[in-house]
Amino acid sequence: SKMIFKSLQERQRQHMARGLPKQKPIAGVKEVIVVASGKGGVGKSTTAVNLALGLMANDQSKSVGLLDADVYGPSVPKLMNLKGNPELTDKNLMRPLVNFGIPCMSMGFLVEEVAPIVWRGLMVMSAIEKLVRQVDWGNLDYLVIDMPPGTGDVQLSITQNIPIAGAVIVSTPQDIALLDARRGAEMFRKVNVPVLGLVQNMSVFQCPKCNHQTHIFGLDGAKELAQTLGVEMLGDIPLHLNIRETSDKGQPVVVSSPDSPEAEAYRRVAAAVVRRLAEHLR
Repeated sequence: SKMIFKSLQERQRQHMARGLPKQKPIAGVKEVIVVASGKGGVGKSTTAVNLALGLMANDQSKSVGLLDADVYGPSVPKLMNLKGNPELTDKNLMRPLVNFGIPCMSMGFLVEEVAPIVWRGLMVMSAIEKLVRQVDWGNLDYLVIDMPPGTGDVQLSITQNIPIAGAVIVSTPQDIALLDARRGAEMFRKVNVPVLGLVQNMSVFQCPKCNHQTHIFGLDGAKELAQTLGVEMLGDIPLHLNIRETSDKGQPVVVSSPDSPEAEAYRRVAAAVVRRLAEHLR
């Protein structure tokens, strides 16, 4: 019966592979990096924004774009201090809105800020298709995609339709977030997207008054998970007021406080991502 099960599994795998849409690159984009998390509230969007800015800060010759694929709760407009409707090119493609040298596209530019987005699956899929295919990105070395939390339709659709150079998984150190992060990593493995590594966000809180360090969410959860999954630890981002305040003001810490240890932490993550991409290309 083991043999039968094995051959069934194999048949199912072939069937899945046959049913997958052919991947089509995004015009003008060299490498796509997805930033994902198993659950919401772990600071994924803030990480995606500062990663994009970090990639550019580390190498001025690189052009980086940011796609906010979180259809239900788009955060990139606020984090990047952008609002308004994209203009259309002659070819009817949307022009990204630009700030801090980063062209951005988000559902948030296409709907009212306070209107709740109440959509069924198919509408979500056509919105994603629009954000992915109907945008004039120009020429980009990297397109960072801020994925919605979890492992649903949107994630699958994006990973199946676009060739993705690698995934960055964001988690906080506490157990429940890690459990979900693990699911995320497994999903990318299933669809053959290389997991570049894990970012441990909100890792340590340092009291601004006495400098005492408190590990609010636990100590090395993400590091241990990285070992379990056999993926790399890309970096630790502290739980710092500066990150929250600059994010809320739409002045991301990498550009607004470039000399801070927080900005340095994001630039280190960006450098690790580039190094991992190079390893995967070999």
